[in-house]
Parts: sequence; structure tokens; C-alpha cells
Amino acid sequence: MVISSIDLKGGHVVQLKNGKELVLQRDDADALIKEFDKYGEVAVIDLDAAMGNTNPKGDTVNTPLLKSLLRKGNVRTGGGVRSVKRARELISLGAEKVIIGSSAWKKNPENNSDVLNTEFLDELVAAIGKQRIIIGVDALNGKIAVKGWTETIDVPLIEGAKLAEEYCSELLFTCVEKEGCMQGTNLEMAKELRAAVSCRVVVAGGVSSEDEIETLEKMHCDVQLGMALYTNKVSLKNAFVRCLDWQKTGGMIPVIAQDERSREVLMMGYANREALEKTFETGKLTFFSRSRNTLWTKGETSGHFLDVVKLRADCDRDTILATVKPNGGACHTGSWTCFTSAPDEKSTLERLYATISERFANPKPGSYTATLDNKRVREKVEEEAEEICEADGKDEVIWEAADLLYFVSVLMYKEGINWQDVYNELDKRHKEK
Repeated sequence: MVISSIDLKGGHVVQLKNGKELVLQRDDADALIKEFDKYGEVAVIDLDAAMGNTNPKGDTVNTPLLKSLLRKGNVRTGGGVRSVKRARELISLGAEKVIIGSSAWKKNPENNSDVLNTEFLDELVAAIGKQRIIIGVDALNGKIAVKGWTETIDVPLIEGAKLAEEYCSELLFTCVEKEGCMQGTNLEMAKELRAAVSCRVVVAGGVSSEDEIETLEKMHCDVQLGMALYTNKVSLKNAFVRCLDWQKTGGMIPVIAQDERSREVLMMGYANREALEKTFETGKLTFFSRSRNTLWTKGETSGHFLDVVKLRADCDRDTILATVKPNGGACHTGSWTCFTSAPDEKSTLERLYATISERFANPKPGSYTATLDNKRVREKVEEEAEEICEADGKDEVIWEAADLLYFVSVLMYKEGINWQDVYNELDKRHKEK
């Protein structure tokens, strides 16, 4: 599958040729990550950090933008990650994985045992876990490239990759001499690398066509793509479809629909290529009916459409998880999901918050919620906090907790905060420990 790349330099989104020559510059990072995240993971790379253009705290001009992007999708990040502290910070801020480049390698290894900076890598694995680590095996003329690709060390790609695999869940291979040139990558080198290691391999540098992406997918390599996306040489929609294992599934891919808010599974259906193309075109989840032998868009009769947020193929590329926003019950029986008989969405903090938002946006006569101003809602939070502390027994605690959560949700709404913001803060605290 394709991992879309957002490279940051000087506070802008850029694409460079061979890591040096500026080819394009943009300032629409938020729009880019929203689009890229629909189809797969996103890599956000701080090029200034990779080049050492940092302040004493290790930050660059890109840091505010980088931090704002880390929780806007399934994001991995890299560029100048030179300390365990920095790696832990990036994970706590929302990065799913960190990419380690030059810091993984020793500048002048005397023998194979000296190739890796094992002291740093051992500490990093202990701090964030092997599964969160990607090591860059960037190669220039077959040798490991470091320091923003300005230098190489006397270590062949394959030898270095075999040693690095012990400390990571993925290897990111960039063919430096092909990077940004739009002339194709080094497929033979990628094939040799894939055969040499057992971990996930992501190929970058020069990939310029959907045919090449499909070839690499069949080699069980993922692709990190930049220039080809920005110049419209490659369509993410087409690449997503071509990376699926249509032969194994007989031309029909199972698609599981999951509620974005509650993460509840709503339904499952099947899609052929045409159904996926219509999903991309309309933004509404579309299936192929095997019994009626025709396409059908969920909600075309009931109005209960499933608006697509993002799609993810599983590791075998034979099943799709579609994250959706439902507009009513998903089941033809009238139930909220196809796996229960309940007609309504189950109660969650997100559902409560959405109801409160609706009450303020479209106040109804007699709505208590709509009467709560900033002063009154804070008074109620204080009152309910005291009452839950004085509650006696399980039932009273439940009752008072429900009241407190309601008023806290109103206060959050008024301050422009949602429950995902709170979850993010809790996640950050958990990962900082």
C-alpha cells in the first residue's frame, strides 16, 4: 500500500530532488493530510531537523506544524530524531511510529559489529518498543547514507539492513539517487532487500507509476510516495485499488463498515472494483449485491448513507475496513447495526457531545441545555462534583456521575474542546510514563 509523504522545510510542505533541489512548495498541510489519510498511513518528515537546523531544544521552524499533524491520521514521523527523549515526545504527541535515520548508524564503523549505534537503539527499544521504531536504510550508490544524505558510511545496504532489523518493526529504504527524479526506483535493489529481511519493508525514492507500485506490492513491499502524488503522476485511489489482492478474493473484497465515533461494527458487504470507484466518486460507501448482481450504495433507499472517512486494507490485502459516519441505522431491519436488534446508537460520550452540540446549534423550545451560559454551567460542574463525592452506594454514584459528565460535556463544548482532545491528552500522559 502507499504511505503518503508530507515533507516539511522552512515551515512549508516541500518536495526536493535528490534531497537538495527545491521542486515545489505548498502551504496546505491540513488539506493534504485529510486527503492522504483516506487511503493509508501518512509520513510527516521534518527535513530541517534531519539537516540539523534545530534550536537548543531540538525544535525547528516546522515543529508547530508537525505537532498539529500528528493526531490527524495514522501518522509516522521522522527527521533528526537523535534522542530517546525526542522519540518518546513524538509518540506521546500522537505519532504511531518514529523513523530513525542517521542516529541509528556509526559514522566510521571499523567492522560489522560497529555498524549500528546499539547503545542508542537498545535504549530506544526499551523506551518505546520495537514495534514503534522504523529504521531508515537510505542508500546512495549501494551504501548507507546519513546526515540528510550528505554522507555515506562504508556499509552495504543489505548488510546494514540485516543488522538494523533486530531493532525495528520496519525498514524504510530510500534510493537516494532516484529520489524526486520521477524515473522509477531501483527495483532490483528493493527485491534483494525484501529477500534479505523478514520485517516490513517500505520503498521510497523515484517511484513514479501505479504499475511500479503494484509491482512492489506483489514483492510484499509498501511504497512511501511524495513527488508522484504532488505532480499527479499517481492517483491514491487507483493505487489503493491496485494493491488489493483481487485474485485471492475472486474479484470481491469484503468491506467492514465501522462507526467513526463509537468504533462499533455496523455491517459487512462486498465490493468489486466498480463499487470502490463509486465509493471514491461519491464519498458514500458502495457495495456490489451478489444476489441482485448490481451496485448498491448503502442508504440509497432509506437515506441512511455511510459517509466514508477513511479506508484501510488489512495486512493480507483481502479485506477493507471502512471508517464511516452513519446517517441512521445501518441494518435493513431498522437496527443501528447488523449485529444487534437495538434501533438506536448506543450511548457514548461522543454521542452525548453531539446531542449537546445540536441543542446549541438548533435550540428547541424548552431545551434545558440551550439555557446554560458559561457562568451557570461552571456552577453546575462544581455542584455535581460535590454531589458525586457525597454519593452513597453504587446507584447514587452512577446517577451523579452521569450528571457530572453531562455538565462537563457542556463546558467542553463551550470551550471548543471535544472528547477526542481529552483522549489525546490521556494518551499523551500514558506514553510519557
